[in-house]
Amino acid sequence: MATMERQAEVMVKSFSQDGESAEHFIAVYPHERGDFLAERKALEDAYAATLRALDLPAESAVFRRVYLSDVLNQAEALAESELAGRSAENPVAVSRVEQPPLPGAKIALLAYHATDPRGMTKRRLGPHHLLVEKNGLRHLWSTGLCAGADKGAASAEAQTRSVFAELVAALQENGASLREHCVRTWVYVKDIDVFYSGMVESRRALFAEHGLTKETHFIASTGIEGACAHRFDVVALDAYAQLDLRPGQVSYLEAPERLCPTHHYGVTFERGTSVAYRDRAHHFISGTASIDRYGRVVHRGDVLAQLDRALGNVEALLHAGAARLEDLMHLVVYLRDRADFPAIRAHLAQAFPELPVLILKAPVCRPEWLVEVEGVAISRQDRPDLPRF
Repeated sequence: MATMERQAEVMVKSFSQDGESAEHFIAVYPHERGDFLAERKALEDAYAATLRALDLPAESAVFRRVYLSDVLNQAEALAESELAGRSAENPVAVSRVEQPPLPGAKIALLAYHATDPRGMTKRRLGPHHLLVEKNGLRHLWSTGLCAGADKGAASAEAQTRSVFAELVAALQENGASLREHCVRTWVYVKDIDVFYSGMVESRRALFAEHGLTKETHFIASTGIEGACAHRFDVVALDAYAQLDLRPGQVSYLEAPERLCPTHHYGVTFERGTSVAYRDRAHHFISGTASIDRYGRVVHRGDVLAQLDRALGNVEALLHAGAARLEDLMHLVVYLRDRADFPAIRAHLAQAFPELPVLILKAPVCRPEWLVEVEGVAISRQDRPDLPRF
């Protein structure tokens, strides 16, 4: 569903089945206004109107990612908004990242809401971790993990260690581990052309220490340019973990005829991860670019051909999980060059007219990659041996 709510465009896609838990993905993009507070207000109004139209209570909010054009100057004003999710009565996992929404807005929103006839509880575990409990399962959303460096030299290696150490501690405090329970991460790297390699090296070593290797598995992830609200931070982290996974619930998505395992070119993440439940499966698609089965960049210099290749790779990964592109619930698109926005927007509007799509200015880890995509798909299934979502 795509609608225009006052001064913002709203895109919604929902999944529900047989009276079980309903899930809603909402993207809100204000029209250009030139003033952050005006754009924030337009976004808030459109978001609130959408929740009313969907009959969603405020308590259904689980996760929000707020995309900002200038986080150092906008973070304080965002913190004053209900979007920040700081209410003690209704906590929400909120990620704020500098990735300018295209073609020129100062703020955009991707929100995830869930409802369940059996109820759902949310509890904050410190400023960066939200525990959501439903149907006997615990879901940990971790957002805004960063070193908090407002002075001093930047070290991508040390900061990567720091952000993952906080995630590991939160998992361990809840009887879980990075290897067995973390499903998805987003790693934001400032000036990615400079600092990405340091993050990759540090993550590889840390993963090996926790038993995450090519012989076991890695974690679905996006490593992309982005920044938090601390001037000297070069690495920030968001993550999602399911703390009560059972054997057979998790599978890792591969499409060797289309794209190679990431360890072939020295990085450590899964192309995609599926988590199965009684009536549905969640498919977390990592950041995916125009790559072939040998790890080479395909279609150098042609952004539309790169987009088609990336989407074809996503389709192949979903097929490995018995899902389809039609099962996508949202799509996030990262562009290196904002001048490519009009062509990319037109192409996606034709391919996915009803899908929540956000297009952001965020360079990919290799300069030759002009575009990268990520998303979540939900497919129906019948597995009475598995727990309800």
